[in-house]
Amino acid sequence: MDSPPDKVCVITGAAHGIGAATARLMSLHGGMNLVLSDQDKSAADELMNHLNTIRPQSCIALATDVSDPKRVAQLMKAAVDRFDRLDVLINNAGVGPNKIAKTADTDIADWERVVSVNQSGVYYGMKYAIPYMLEQGGGLIVNVASLAGLKASPNHISYAASKYAVVGITKTAALEYGKKNIRINAVCPGYTDTQYLDHLHASKPELKDRILKATPLGRYAKVDEIAEAIYWLCSDQAGFITGQTLTIDGGIGL
Repeated sequence: MDSPPDKVCVITGAAHGIGAATARLMSLHGGMNLVLSDQDKSAADELMNHLNTIRPQSCIALATDVSDPKRVAQLMKAAVDRFDRLDVLINNAGVGPNKIAKTADTDIADWERVVSVNQSGVYYGMKYAIPYMLEQGGGLIVNVASLAGLKASPNHISYAASKYAVVGITKTAALEYGKKNIRINAVCPGYTDTQYLDHLHASKPELKDRILKATPLGRYAKVDEIAEAIYWLCSDQAGFITGQTLTIDGGIGL
């Protein structure tokens, strides 16, 4: 009897931070074939080469701007062309505002950039991945939202709006496709040790002590901790979970 094919996972924003940690987990622990999508192609290639050294020919990397629907459609097609299927989509690509500002002071171009990546990019990923999943009889999607999609986030109106939208997108699509064996969930990380957090500290150094004092666990999340949650939502152990937001915030949102 032929063994079942390895699952195929597309990860956007895969070159750094949560995306890279998730890619390593999906490949090395989950045994999945991966399509790594990121605008930083050199970093995506470096991760691809590392994973292919351990699991030969299991990974490809593509430069993709998720705010461009045509590029996202090409990404999903490339995954199926290379590996003949598409089982898992991790919509992780995201950006923060260039400038921390109150609503009336937010630059419109900055608003449009954040919303186009964080909100529209998630929608495009789902729009172009779901038809392949329907054709093969099921699939799994995890959207990376944020604690900022569950509670107010002053001076980050574009980021908050986009992440609230991701939560709504997740719940709506989960209702639409549950009976088609497609589970769709979101993770909502709190403050996580990533490049964006470095940018936040550079903008307002006093935030660090304030955040850590307000966090019951007294530290930031590690990217591997968020990746583990994503991996679990894609596992059989989470087989009866859909349309949910899993908050990973060290208790700061309580």
